Amino acid sequence: MKPGLTAFFILLFAVLCVLGILANGFIVLVLSREWMRSGRLLPSDMILISLGASRFCLQWVGMVRNFYFFLHLVEYCRGTAWQFFGLHWDFLNSATFWFGTWLSVLFCVKIATFTHPTFLWLKWRFPGSVPWLLLGSLLVAFIVTLLFFWGNYSMYQGFFIRKFSGNMTYEQWSRRLEIYYFLPLKFITLSIPCSIFLISIALLITFLRRHTRRMWHNAHSLQDSSTQALTSALRSIISFLVLYVMSFVSLVIDAALFLSSDSDWYWPWQILTYLGTSVHSFILILSNLRLRRVFRQLLLLARGFWVA
Repeated sequence: MKPGLTAFFILLFAVLCVLGILANGFIVLVLSREWMRSGRLLPSDMILISLGASRFCLQWVGMVRNFYFFLHLVEYCRGTAWQFFGLHWDFLNSATFWFGTWLSVLFCVKIATFTHPTFLWLKWRFPGSVPWLLLGSLLVAFIVTLLFFWGNYSMYQGFFIRKFSGNMTYEQWSRRLEIYYFLPLKFITLSIPCSIFLISIALLITFLRRHTRRMWHNAHSLQDSSTQALTSALRSIISFLVLYVMSFVSLVIDAALFLSSDSDWYWPWQILTYLGTSVHSFILILSNLRLRRVFRQLLLLARGFWVA
């Protein structure tokens, strides 16, 4: 890849991470201020703060990790940076996926009105269980991190020992570890929250489509405010689905396809990996009434400052 094109992708990656950091930091600050003011948090705010905080840290860790890997490739592989970044990266990724899953489940139980007894029980119990689910997600993320740390530590030790059974080279041994350990581990640990996410989103999309279709038939005009609100909600949910699945696929593939920093596809792949966590944060801001109101005020202040 030409140096100019590489520089463009690096700049695009940096801008994407900075925007994600600002958006998630904004979510955490606004909702934390509301928490301090009212002394309590709604279940949706608990999940949004947790998701925003994990994404905020994930963007920082990812940006520093990628630039350190790009600028100091040899030191990254030989030193303790591999384990240091790996610990934070694996923990934050697992926690972020679980928090995003609980957000989709909360959307489903709040918006959908299915009459099945199991759904009604979930609708009643889920909001009160949110704090415990968030703590449980952190515990699961910690366990997953330990499992990944064991694999990373084995690769780190193998880099120096260089003694493997069957006269394998280090590259062959590390490749087998990636295929037969990291890939199944990442697939299994991410598939569980992803499956819950897909079920809740599928139920929510089914309900919204049916409800929107009924409103289109009953409304006098397609410009009816309720119809527009449901259509907008449906678009937001579908965009959430696309970005979540894209993040899942990119992380699973990343476990099996190691790209060195000198690869032509390294930076485009990093952009794809971090796209979901950045873009969806802005979708959450625009779809939340309080966040959208404060965000609009900030834009007006910034515009007035710029004009002045």
